[in-house]
Amino acid sequence: MSKRLRSSEVCADCNGPDPSWASVNRGTFICDECCSVHRSLGRHISQVRHLKHTPWPPTLLQMVETLYNNGANSIWEHSLLDPASIMSGRRKANPQDKVHPNKAEFIRAKYQMLAFVHRLPCRDDDSVTAKDLSKQLHSSVRTGNLETCLRLLSLGAQANFFHPEKGNTPLHVASKAGQILQAELLAVYGADPGTLDSSGKTPVDYARQGGHHELAERLIEIQYELTDRLAFYLCGRKPDHKNGQHFVIPQMADSSLDLSELAKAAKKKLQSLSNHLFEELAMDVYDEVDRRETDAVWLATQNHSTLVTETTVVPFLPVNPEYSSTRNQGRQKLARFNAHEFATLVIDILSDAKRRQQGSPLSSSKDNVELILKTVSNQHSVESQDNDQPDYDSVASDEDTDLETTISKANRQKLLGKDAN
Repeated sequence: MSKRLRSSEVCADCNGPDPSWASVNRGTFICDECCSVHRSLGRHISQVRHLKHTPWPPTLLQMVETLYNNGANSIWEHSLLDPASIMSGRRKANPQDKVHPNKAEFIRAKYQMLAFVHRLPCRDDDSVTAKDLSKQLHSSVRTGNLETCLRLLSLGAQANFFHPEKGNTPLHVASKAGQILQAELLAVYGADPGTLDSSGKTPVDYARQGGHHELAERLIEIQYELTDRLAFYLCGRKPDHKNGQHFVIPQMADSSLDLSELAKAAKKKLQSLSNHLFEELAMDVYDEVDRRETDAVWLATQNHSTLVTETTVVPFLPVNPEYSSTRNQGRQKLARFNAHEFATLVIDILSDAKRRQQGSPLSSSKDNVELILKTVSNQHSVESQDNDQPDYDSVASDEDTDLETTISKANRQKLLGKDAN
């Protein structure tokens, strides 16, 4: 990444100098200490990436930079800008504050409680308000004003809103107008590039018809982001979407392990899940991959001459209150999987994602996702392995750059060398 932070850039949460992380969905740059709190909030609150040592799609980084430079932080600190807030004793954190409790309490209030966000006048029907905001978003994405759209999203506008009169979504509108940064923002907030308009066209179709070929290609990448990220985590390769290759399926170096009855049972249970439950499991595994990779970057970039306390460690996926307790428990159990077990689950998900996209028939079953997680985690329990020894063949990364290479190779030293399209 060629990004070079300017000396004028400061942490959005404490004004500390030289922030090295970004909160993608908040459009802010943050320092190491504040990032440790962001990571404990979960991706549903803050999606963090290192500015130098995490791979960035160029337009995604440009989107975050644009939001930061245009004052996106004022959205999250709106009421703190009022002089009256100083009189009331409310203030933001500063670099000298302790991480716990000072910075942590401020960051949780700012992003989790949205304590300082501008509030709309109360109305009797909140659904009408959300619909109005979504319609404003639908109109605004045709322009380049990112911070206006982020403000609407922060107030409750829906990125995937289907306009009843227009017959399409905000992502369709942004794609038609060639607004690639708006498309990035909408995608971060859950917009689906595969959504059909009333005529059966996707945002990719809109982009192509408008001659916005770079945007069309990026939308396809976004559509396959989940499976691309899982594949890259295991083998350091991504599919060639331009040439119609949409999946890379790694294979175990020791294929004999895949022939166990437990492995077959796990695959069968996975294949029998409904599409909805399969998508939930795949998203949970994606979040766990993000947690593991971010942890690797975090540990590699910290100054180990200072004590890294337990309060900066994120041992498992934080609870998402929008999910059931059963799903949250399953998400946390993913952290217990060793490299071999987790790779097995990832490969099975990639294989079944490809099968489902190709329209293979599904069997009906009420098997719970919990059973799949238990089965996979027990697959190799008989074969106790030394964690210091690699389970898989190492694979060279396509992106051999500084620290990123070191981290990705460390993640992949227990992986295999074969890929199947």
